[in-house]
Formats: sequence, structure tokens, C-alpha cells
Amino acid sequence: MSAVLTATPTLPTTAPVQEARPAADGRHALDSTALLQGRKAVTIVHNGAFYQLQATKLGKLILTK
Repeated sequence: MSAVLTATPTLPTTAPVQEARPAADGRHALDSTALLQGRKAVTIVHNGAFYQLQATKLGKLILTK
């Protein structure tokens, strides 16, 4: 699976992207801070479609197409 992240031009990137690491159950896990990098939302391209990953004020994530 490959994803392309596009940055919001008005917000600086402050955190380096972290490598995926094994989760306790053996799956690879990527911390949400590595994806968002200080932004509220990022765009992910998956199979040619664009998705918006957004963090809420309550700390939840929303993925919309």
C-alpha cells in the first residue's frame, strides 16, 4: 500500500516522518503525529482517489473521500 501526503503550505513541517514499527499484535503501526506532522489535516492518495485525514479537537481521526 502506498500513500502520498500533501502538505498544507501555510503550516510548517516540524516533526520528522517516523518509520512504521511493529505493533503489539505484529502489524505495522505509524503514529498519527508522523502522518499529520503538526497539521490538522492531510490528503492521502490511494488507488488514484484522494482522501482527507483530519484530526478533531477531541483527538479523534476522520477519513473522508
